[in-house]
Formats: sequence, structure tokens, C-alpha cells
Amino acid sequence: MDAQQILSLSPVMPVVALHDAEAAVDLAHALHAGGIGVLEITLRTPSALTAIANIRRALPDVLVGAGTVLDAAQLAAAADAGAQFAISPGINPAFAEACARAPVPVIPGVATAGEVMLASAHGFGVCKLFPAEAAGGRALLKAWHAPFAHMRFCPTGGISPDNAADYLRLPNVLCVGGSWLTPPDVLARRDWHTVTALARQAAAWRSEQGG
Repeated sequence: MDAQQILSLSPVMPVVALHDAEAAVDLAHALHAGGIGVLEITLRTPSALTAIANIRRALPDVLVGAGTVLDAAQLAAAADAGAQFAISPGINPAFAEACARAPVPVIPGVATAGEVMLASAHGFGVCKLFPAEAAGGRALLKAWHAPFAHMRFCPTGGISPDNAADYLRLPNVLCVGGSWLTPPDVLARRDWHTVTALARQAAAWRSEQGG
């Protein structure tokens, strides 16, 4: 799959900071039961790479990627752990060149028109808008649609159930990223029924948006 296909699998990309790798498989099961079969495990915790590896071994039907990938070394480590895609909060020329050589699709982050141009010049047609709300949110994406008609985005940062549907109505948005599907307190008590319920609500946006 390429980046556009990956981000088209679900209206919401769960962004997960997982502190217990042993919970990774149960979490992925819970999301999948709710209709979301793709998730991003951020590299913000020491257990992230192990969590990715655990999901890949146990759940071949779930697509798992690495998030908060900041450099070529992290990109290589994520791919070695079994990540099927990688997402970064930003982009620079050196990282863009490393992404071009990566064995998995990479979705770089952008927050300005110049960064979109840099990503496009390196062959990226899909980017993460981060931090979405702080950078300009829906107004920014609407303004970008004309000059960057070939680009598609996954806005992340400040996205919630209150505004996600509005983002998903934009023609240049493939999906949104959010952490509300896996709240820290829910993960801490391993409340998988709540995760499944939240996933089911988010997955329903696909049909509502005509996807």
C-alpha cells in the first residue's frame, strides 16, 4: 500500500502513546473490533517498538505504523520492528531524502506552504498537517486546496469528536489523527470495551462522509 491507500483505510488514525507493550495486542484487537484496522504507535515511549512488533506478529490483518519519527535512525528502527508505515511531525531536506530511501511509506508533517512545497518536491503527495488546529486548521486546508490541489492531508493535533467530522468534509483530507480513541486512563485500566465503542463511533464517519 502507498500512503494515500493507508490513510484512506479509516476516517480516524488512532494516535497511541503506549507505555505497556504487553497491552498492544489487546488494544489492536479492541480497535479492530470497532471497525478500525490501522493505528499509529508513537515513538514517544520506550515500549513503542516492542508494541509494534507484538502487533505485527499477532494480528496480520491490522496495519500498524510508527509515529513521531524524527530522523533516519528512528525510521530504520521502526521498519526493523515491523512498522508498515511511518509518520513524522515535520520535514527537512535530510529527512525527506531518508524517507525516499525508506522501505515503508512515510507521511511527513507540514505546517506551512513552504513545507508542503518541500514535501511535494521530494515526491510526497500525502502529508500530516501538524499541529492542525494551532497551524490554522480547516481554514488553512481550505486555502491550500487551490495551490496544492494534488496534495492530500491527515490533520492531527487538536482534533476531537467535536471537529473531526468538519475536517473530514474537506476534499483534501483523507483522514484525521487523534488520541481520543485511546485515552491514557482507559489504557491504564485496560478498558477494551470502551476502546471498541470509541472506535465504532469513529468508524461510522466513513459512511457519513460518503466513503
